[in-house]
Amino acid sequence: MVDSLLATDNSNTTNSDTDASVAQPDVKPHLILALDYGVKKMGMALGNTVTETARAFDILVMNNGQPDWDNLLGIIQVWGVAKVVVGLPLNMDGSSSMLSKRAHKFARRLAHRVMEQHLPVTVTLCDERLTSVAAREIAWDNGWIQNERDPIDDISACILMSTYFADPSSSLAIDAIKRTD
Repeated sequence: MVDSLLATDNSNTTNSDTDASVAQPDVKPHLILALDYGVKKMGMALGNTVTETARAFDILVMNNGQPDWDNLLGIIQVWGVAKVVVGLPLNMDGSSSMLSKRAHKFARRLAHRVMEQHLPVTVTLCDERLTSVAAREIAWDNGWIQNERDPIDDISACILMSTYFADPSSSLAIDAIKRTD
């Protein structure tokens, strides 16, 4: 549809910026990876900017907060991810926790590694308070889990993605965050 608008005859106008609807830039859709960071495991969800929806993707095993970096970077590269949204587990009062400090550090390391690989990926942090609680409730209500200890990290990542889509400006790019450790 945009192409047909651009093809209209504007020969009667003297300024090409007269019609704002014709001058709108194309917005390139892209894939986003949401990560529900954890020390033992990390939930993953994929979403896109066209539908602004997410789907559970996988749960990665973590080694004391460290992923298999080759696997994670491979996923980002193969799927053509343009942005990674890392969940920031803040306390309910908004203060930082030990886990949120580790999530910051993980996000910085991820940003550094994608830069080293020359991948055009932005890494951001987004508040993930109560995503695990909501994910467990959704999974339980839908019969996706049978036990309260069943993993729901990928569902938490979906909820994180929904939070991001609801207000993308609330996430903070990792390069804008001052190093605290």
